[in-house]
Amino acid sequence: MNLIDAAFAKLKQEGKTALIPFLTIGDPDIPTSIAIIKELEQAGADLVELGVPYSDPLADGPVIQRASERALKNRISILDCIETAAQAREAGVKLPFILFTYFNPVLQFGLEDFMNLVVEKGISGLIIPDLPIEEDEEVRTLAEAKGVHLIPLVAPTSKDRVVRISKKARGFVYCVSSLGVTGVRAEFHSGIDDFLATVREATDLPIAVGFGISSREQVERFEKTCDGVVVGSAIVRKIEETLPLLSDSSKREEGFAEIRSFVAGLKG
Repeated sequence: MNLIDAAFAKLKQEGKTALIPFLTIGDPDIPTSIAIIKELEQAGADLVELGVPYSDPLADGPVIQRASERALKNRISILDCIETAAQAREAGVKLPFILFTYFNPVLQFGLEDFMNLVVEKGISGLIIPDLPIEEDEEVRTLAEAKGVHLIPLVAPTSKDRVVRISKKARGFVYCVSSLGVTGVRAEFHSGIDDFLATVREATDLPIAVGFGISSREQVERFEKTCDGVVVGSAIVRKIEETLPLLSDSSKREEGFAEIRSFVAGLKG
């Protein structure tokens, strides 16, 4: 069984909602990213999105853009991010890994080589936000043949496409809570609950909500209606805030403790 399916099945049995953190791999460097992944697991995360830094991230707001810029200064590639999953696994992490990447790096890598490596290095799912369902057949076919879930994003603006997107989904359906790019928000799209209900009716898969969720109160607000909650920018911002600690060997553990405490607070 794919690890994503197993994680959601276990949580459903326990009556719990998945906490799915996102981090930009290579911000500030690969060893620190691996250490942070371990902290996320200890803090109660259930799955984790490994963000591939990209120079033109259309779906990402300023916090994740800055993290990508820092990682790209270290020449972090999609290969480095895939290898990070394997290294985290070797370090004892058992969380399911979802690779979040734009399509161009995948295309440049070569679809078959990319998918083979994803499987080899223990990645269970893919999110490719700029690959619409109308153009994803080749990637989807390869992923399904390898047992990797291609997880779609569905937005309030998707309207009549919600059913089509949801029917093709694997793993879970990622529901975008807000219009626009990622980023911390005080309020969500006014029709968010109706939108989530529409997605729920369209699929038997778990549904997860993300974009803009940054506090325990906001996580709790969606736990009643969703199977998973994705937190990205708020965690990436917390990592950014702790960079001075993480770069000082005498204060590094203090930095990790701050990140762990923040994520544990989200979990509740």
